[in-house]
Amino acid sequence: MEVLPLVTEEMREQLFEEIGNDVHAWRKKMIHYLKEDNPEVNAAIIQAASSTELDPKAVATGAYMIYKLLEAAAQETQSLADQILDLE
Repeated sequence: MEVLPLVTEEMREQLFEEIGNDVHAWRKKMIHYLKEDNPEVNAAIIQAASSTELDPKAVATGAYMIYKLLEAAAQETQSLADQILDLE
């Protein structure tokens, strides 16, 4: 069983700094980022956001936030693994 990478408090704080006061601009930036980086994930987020009775922009923003947190955690995990392999 695979485990998701660990998201730290520091990663969460960095994300909120990145988002800043303009959540709408950040969400639009993420739409374009994911269209390039992972279009199927972007399509799934948009489909899920439009298929709910909840505010679709809020749903999409939350999904983009989780994507960015998991992306940062995966990069950190890979960096630690690379450092361990370099020590051997």
